[in-house]
Amino acid sequence: MPADGDGTGAGIRPASGVLSVDAMGGDLGPEAVVAGLARAIRHTPAMRFIVHGDSAVLSALIAKRRGLSDHVTIRHADGVVRMDDKPSQIVRQGKDSSMWSAVESVRTGEADVCVSCGNTGALMAVSMIRLRKLPGVQRPAIAVLWPSRSAGGFNVMLDVGADIRADPDDLLQYALMGSSYARNGLGLERPRIGLLNVGTEETKGRAELKEASDLIEANAGAAGFSYVGFIEGGDIPGDTADVIVTDGFTGNVALKTGEGTARFVRDMLGEAFSATPLSKIAALLAMGSLKRLSKRIDPRRVNGGVFLGLNGTVVKSHGSADETGVAAALDLAWNLSRSGFSERLKSRIASATRAKETQE
Repeated sequence: MPADGDGTGAGIRPASGVLSVDAMGGDLGPEAVVAGLARAIRHTPAMRFIVHGDSAVLSALIAKRRGLSDHVTIRHADGVVRMDDKPSQIVRQGKDSSMWSAVESVRTGEADVCVSCGNTGALMAVSMIRLRKLPGVQRPAIAVLWPSRSAGGFNVMLDVGADIRADPDDLLQYALMGSSYARNGLGLERPRIGLLNVGTEETKGRAELKEASDLIEANAGAAGFSYVGFIEGGDIPGDTADVIVTDGFTGNVALKTGEGTARFVRDMLGEAFSATPLSKIAALLAMGSLKRLSKRIDPRRVNGGVFLGLNGTVVKSHGSADETGVAAALDLAWNLSRSGFSERLKSRIASATRAKETQE
């Protein structure tokens, strides 16, 4: 991956090549996580993992996967964070959980990135408590990759649910963090930033969005990105912007809508091509194109929301992720680890904070 284009590569701590994995939090249990680990090392044999959870269960599952034990260190943890657990409860009582243990390995420097399929709210709460926010960041954000018509095939959108609120300064921080992610995660030298609004005209939208737009535009040159202005919902999968900035409420609604639409299109195509004998023949003739379309809109391929704005990188996988989805989240975590993303983001935010203090 290329260095962040502002010279922040100097003094970057070398990546250890170790990923910390919470194996107990997903809907499909540790079986899916272990299967994802095995799939990931087939693609990238250099991966190493610290896997957190019930050691007896994990040892048995890992032993069934030829060669996987050579890549894994098991860290026993008794507790499991359930999907319906309240974040405040986990912060008070979850220190024995696999999720807490997985985040702790990043805090201590044993691992570069934490990956978990568990409860999003609890994972964010534990991550904020143990890793702490970067200086200058008021609200961390969750960034996701969105299939798009851009040259690389994906856009970045944030925030998609870390916090439903976002003032103009927060949206500026999201633009800075999103641009750094696009450089190190997508290899874009000068990302294009768009601010999500109800229209592209400057007269549309809430007052705080107009203020945020002015802030982002004023910082674009120094931060090394291009600001394309307001964009609409239809531009999220388009080629207008590489990074879409919005508040967590709007971003989460858009994300869930997009995932639901992708499933709907896939299901409707399946029904249409199996309705009659002629349509079944048409499906056979179009099989190659249908497979390409299904792969392009498969949410498992872009599984993994990245928590940005913390002293360490955390990747949140879908709770229902299967082997393919878990492997995709691990691949994302690996790429961010090898790019030194966490340290580069820290330098980027620190530089922006110093510039703001100088202006004030």
